[in-house]
Amino acid sequence: MTEQPSRQTYAFAFAMITSLFFMWGFVHNLDPILIPHLRRSFSLSVLQSALVDSAVFIAYFVMALPAGVLIRKAGYKRAMIFGLLLFAIGALLFIPAADTQKYAFFLGALFIIACGLTVLETAANPYISLLGRPDRAVQRLNLAQSFNGLAATLAPIVGARLILVEGASDAQLQAMTDSVRQATLAAEAASVKGPYLAVALVIMVIAVIFWFLKLPAVGAGQGDGQQRATVPTGTALARALARPGIRRAVIAQFFYVGAQVCVFSFFILYASRAAGLSQIAAADYLGWGCGLAFVIGRFAGTYLMKYIASARLLLAYAAICTVLSAVAMFAGGMASLAAVIGIAFFMSIMFPTIFALGIHGAGADTEMGSSLIIMSIVGGAVVPLLFGYISDATGNLQYGYAAPLFCFAVIAWFARAAAQEQGAQAAIPSSGALHHV
Repeated sequence: MTEQPSRQTYAFAFAMITSLFFMWGFVHNLDPILIPHLRRSFSLSVLQSALVDSAVFIAYFVMALPAGVLIRKAGYKRAMIFGLLLFAIGALLFIPAADTQKYAFFLGALFIIACGLTVLETAANPYISLLGRPDRAVQRLNLAQSFNGLAATLAPIVGARLILVEGASDAQLQAMTDSVRQATLAAEAASVKGPYLAVALVIMVIAVIFWFLKLPAVGAGQGDGQQRATVPTGTALARALARPGIRRAVIAQFFYVGAQVCVFSFFILYASRAAGLSQIAAADYLGWGCGLAFVIGRFAGTYLMKYIASARLLLAYAAICTVLSAVAMFAGGMASLAAVIGIAFFMSIMFPTIFALGIHGAGADTEMGSSLIIMSIVGGAVVPLLFGYISDATGNLQYGYAAPLFCFAVIAWFARAAAQEQGAQAAIPSSGALHHV
């Protein structure tokens, strides 16, 4: 007879998985610091600087399905360890990237980091959803993702002071000879080495802990990979796609991640243009403003889901974000920053809520459904390019917020359909648990 894991075992497993949410949130939220840093080093346009996001989020499209196959064959634990190793390797590659001063090398290192994050997110999101009572899945995932929001607060504040060094002004750079200018920019580029080396070392320590950690088996998945998937991958993929909830979640997550990346990645440029802030001041607003609003929104949303059906709350938040995006397009000064910070608060629950609603009741299709939803994170590579194109074409960065506005309208469509399903389930006593999350 198999021994039932204790409450302490579940609590420690939850804590360790939650540490992964914090770490990938931290490294993701260094990207808004990298964008102005690399834009200066390589004299990039807004559209060209958006390739930082493209390198990251294309990895989700490439790696999500292989990650799902890995989880089915090797289990959640081995998949997470593999993801952590890729994460660490990519972070270490920032050192030679800075030494060679090649933009393509930076993009390659970001791509490898993102491949590791894809595996981690494909495994950790469903694992947290399944680690406990099914009727608390959305609430539990929002709680874990709240630590992702905490990272969104800390990363810009810490990263700005370590990466955005006070170097020569643009005028001073123009007055330099080519060799001196190149040496100056190379010295500035080297500021990324320390932060990413520290990240790599922390990730390697976490990987060692996971190697010795015994994760409880959950749901239809495999805690340590003792069971092996027998259904062919193609069949499992087709079966997952046949579920309307998963299909809608794939679409909604594509546009949500695209909107989130636009809001965070372009915030420093946006604050500089719309409110006339310096880069350091803008980074502080990104951390203490958007980041803090994001994490408070996650905790507040998790609490509100005790009383409000998750899909209805998502619908209300999506509608508010649509209105605030319009304000961000046309307001000026601090009003424009207030609108963007408001978007950060109200979009905070969207990723975990869309994810949990999408795989709710998926059973044996959970792993492949999770892969498809993670795969749709490629929206973070596509939508920022639209943001950058609109900004460059109109000559006004604020007009780029037309892209997030459309994204939030799509999320409202998803939430309305999910709310109708939750309402139908609530009318049936035996299947209304999710309504009371």
